[in-house]
Amino acid sequence: MEAVRRCDDGELCGYVEHRGGCWVALAVFGAVLGSHPSAEGARRQVLEQGLASLTERWLLRHGTNGDEEIVCIVEASTNAVTLARGYYSMPGVPTLTVTSDEILSGAWELRRS
Repeated sequence: MEAVRRCDDGELCGYVEHRGGCWVALAVFGAVLGSHPSAEGARRQVLEQGLASLTERWLLRHGTNGDEEIVCIVEASTNAVTLARGYYSMPGVPTLTVTSDEILSGAWELRRS
């Protein structure tokens, strides 16, 4: 996995990885942003959308039963993402922390809604 950082300040925007014959753009916590035929295309998506995607609503799929729910990102790091369960991140909303390993293993799937 290759880290993608902004040139002007070195901020980590996400990652790119070669998987199954294509290049995958990944958010900082490991969720897929998109697939591309070239590494450059994946890097461009990470730079343009990686950090901005953290403000969007995502769809969380439970790996064991397949149920889906809308979530908002509360906090993201390279190791995990904490999610507000619902359309809004407000005090008192239940949260769930999913590790990057759980995303990569398929135990949980996160995709932009």
